Amino acid sequence: MMRRGLRDLLELEDDLQPVGEAGSGAEALQLAEQHEPDLILMDLNMPGMDGIETVRQLRDAGCDARIVMFTVSDEHGHVLEALRQGADGYLLKDMDADHLVEQIRKAAHGQLALSPDLTMVLAQAIRERPSKHQPSSAASLTKREKDVLKLIAKGHSNKMIARRLDITEGTVKVHVKRLLNKLGMRSRTEAAVWVVENHLN
Repeated sequence: MMRRGLRDLLELEDDLQPVGEAGSGAEALQLAEQHEPDLILMDLNMPGMDGIETVRQLRDAGCDARIVMFTVSDEHGHVLEALRQGADGYLLKDMDADHLVEQIRKAAHGQLALSPDLTMVLAQAIRERPSKHQPSSAASLTKREKDVLKLIAKGHSNKMIARRLDITEGTVKVHVKRLLNKLGMRSRTEAAVWVVENHLN
């Protein structure tokens, strides 16, 4: 019922097009590979594999979609673990419809989607990131990967990056996957924060 209502809500927006819905983590993995969506809304509680494990497996499979948790749980441990496993945002289901659409649109354009009450949790997650994220890691990137990384930090989508660099969207996805792997990161949001922190933009 929640999925149907959410889909109906998003279909009213001219710039948002739902392409699929899943009732389990396993189904989400299949649909993500099939449709290659720009953004995935992920619940925390699902039958079988939970949302955090599904995010982890999506990232391990090379999925570079923006993944936003959409759940009733505001438990800080869940928020932190979701972000560590590669989620790009965390929204609570108690927000009103207009605010939800606004946050989804922000996420689709590369911005962080986060319920206001959880801002401090994000700050804590950034502070506690593993020490392996050092500025010297950038030396392992090719010039093109650095170009892609800087555009990710500006919130550009794969399609926008492809236009800016005059390459195909598929090539952008390959670059994104490789640069995240080289930097030991699991999401575009983490990479964008790292670029700003290390003054690489």
